Amino acid sequence: MKINFFAHETAIIDKGCKIGKDTKIWHFSHIMCDCIIGNSCNIGQNVVVSSGVTLGNNVKVQNNVSIYTGVTCEDDVFLGPSMVFTNVINPRSVINRKNQYLKTNVGKGASIGANSTIICGNDIGEYAFIGAGAVVTKQVKAYALVLGNPAKQVGWMSEYGHRLIFDENGIAECIESKEKYLLNNNQVSKIDS
Repeated sequence: MKINFFAHETAIIDKGCKIGKDTKIWHFSHIMCDCIIGNSCNIGQNVVVSSGVTLGNNVKVQNNVSIYTGVTCEDDVFLGPSMVFTNVINPRSVINRKNQYLKTNVGKGASIGANSTIICGNDIGEYAFIGAGAVVTKQVKAYALVLGNPAKQVGWMSEYGHRLIFDENGIAECIESKEKYLLNNNQVSKIDS
């Protein structure tokens, strides 16, 4: 079998993983069995990707991130330095709860800031933006900007990562891409041009 990805010599990759073309896995990272990692991903230093995790294409995982069983990240997700997912609501050292892992899905293009914690079972919508240090304890809508502990929604973000300011008609324009967005019934969608 031809290997078409890069793994630093200190990385540990267990058997049964599927790793896509042009993915890079850096120093001291551990990719556990039965993971699926897409094409062109970047797995930083000292990252743990637990059994059964799925990462889409072009997922960027910064240093010291823990991605536990039950997590799926869609394409183009950014996971900031030292952020962490949980997978059990009520962990105890002496009680095995592996059959109680909750699933968490991170939608396409979402960004999760440094040192954030995502409590299991709370999905993150596409292009959502989780600020550094946030503790997510409930679902996050697509395009939402959430900050704090516990995380609260404080606005909306464009696909390019800029804050959206909506006019009286519920229309906003990204300052970088010039793409337009519609806010309707507390949901944001991109307006096709």
